[in-house]
Amino acid sequence: MSEIAIVLVEPLHEGNVGFAARVMKNFGFSDLVLVDPCPWGDLARACAMHASDVLESALTLTLEEVYSEYQLIIAATGAISKSVCRSIRMPYYTPKEIREQIRNVNGRVAILFGRENRGLSNDEIRRCDVICTIPASQSYPILNISHAVGIVCYELADIPRGTYRLAEREEMECLYEHLDTFLDRIDHPGFKRANTLLMARRILGRTRLTTREVSTIHGILRRAEWHMREEKESR
Repeated sequence: MSEIAIVLVEPLHEGNVGFAARVMKNFGFSDLVLVDPCPWGDLARACAMHASDVLESALTLTLEEVYSEYQLIIAATGAISKSVCRSIRMPYYTPKEIREQIRNVNGRVAILFGRENRGLSNDEIRRCDVICTIPASQSYPILNISHAVGIVCYELADIPRGTYRLAEREEMECLYEHLDTFLDRIDHPGFKRANTLLMARRILGRTRLTTREVSTIHGILRRAEWHMREEKESR
């Protein structure tokens, strides 16, 4: 199966860290990553119960390291866009739909869970490839972080090993940079730039490109750039 890491971004309460570790082990997950976590100790260990090994082996990374070291980044959020015109949190998928998206891939996947009081910021979500949300009552759609981790882990448990390898994160970021420069070449309106690049990230993120596919897109862009140069020089 994909190498799935559960990433808690700036968790505020050590009990939630322990409970997250516990529910991860319930469903066979062991890769816990903590980003700027609260101090944790005996309470977290008590909440983790027999998942103390998951808790004690948790990695502490910066968010930049998470973005650079994992090939597919999924943002788990309860706050979703209500209109396709606001693409920052669109399109979004349920955990069951995420399972179908990643079941055939072999790579490192990070699922980000935000702070208990304010979740993930728009800037943090903007850099993610896919948006995941848990269907819940509209009267109270925001779940406790450990409960959210449990639901996602339940849906993603026992995915068989994927058959193809994802492009590396560095390869994807180089592609997004190439798209950015390509927009310059075609005089894409500046006020649309950020939203266009965000939508490109969403589209390409959910297609789960391989290295060969990334190279092919680069080749198409370079060929288009060559023709534009030839046409300009022939004038």
